[in-house]
Amino acid sequence: MKKCLIIENVHKEESSELGRSIGVFLEKYGITAAHYRLDQCDAAGPFKGNDFAVTLGGDGTVLYAARGCAPYGIPVFPVNLGEFGFIAGVQKNAWQQDLLSFIKGKTVPVGRNMIQVDVLHDGRSIFSSNALNDIVITSQICAQTLSFEVVYNHAPLGTFKADGIIVATATGSTAYSVSAGGPIVDPELDAFVLTPVNSFSLSGRPLVFNPDGELSVHILPWRNQKVMAKADGQKSVELTARDSIIITKAPQKALLVCCTIDNFYAALRSKLNWAGGPHA
Repeated sequence: MKKCLIIENVHKEESSELGRSIGVFLEKYGITAAHYRLDQCDAAGPFKGNDFAVTLGGDGTVLYAARGCAPYGIPVFPVNLGEFGFIAGVQKNAWQQDLLSFIKGKTVPVGRNMIQVDVLHDGRSIFSSNALNDIVITSQICAQTLSFEVVYNHAPLGTFKADGIIVATATGSTAYSVSAGGPIVDPELDAFVLTPVNSFSLSGRPLVFNPDGELSVHILPWRNQKVMAKADGQKSVELTARDSIIITKAPQKALLVCCTIDNFYAALRSKLNWAGGPHA
């Protein structure tokens, strides 16, 4: 490995100083580091041509890097400067040991499945993105019910009336989906989770799908015409009635370093207070 892209979240004060320290560290091993200051997560970063990327921020920074790095097969080394750290598994006081293990080939990146979203308007593609966490279709106006027709592999699932719909990967099951009542899914499983947001019907329940199929969501005419789809909460597109959102498994996986299943369950125990005792 010869080239590294260090992505520094400008909203984390310590990211710049830590980025310089990592750059100096990499130079000792013959690796040239380019620094990219991330301000908006929908910006196009200089991913191509790098052997790996280091993210300095929270899970949101990792999501941004994963979307850009996955098409090129670039591994992401995520240092956690955020609050939760479900995906950013490297702690800021332990990065040297973990990074050295990675650049020496002792730590192998873990592949995480992503989803691909394509929005069609009158049969024409108007938006396309991959996502590591989820695709969220929701009203632009707070607490406004929408109407969706959902189809899986050409089998109609019915009409959903809700504030929105979340389609999450197993990795993204611990994000917005779980807040809306969806299940926590082991990230090594290959699955999509569809979770209605504030369903109008008590029968509206989360559904788990085989991601090898195609999930499509059609926006039905409704009183509220202001609708938006967001990939990972970062890339967005405005929707209108009768637009179709086609969701499939992305052809490339996100390659994440130090995001082991042990780290995942440790994060659950720590962040969700799964103490098994009076603190649970």
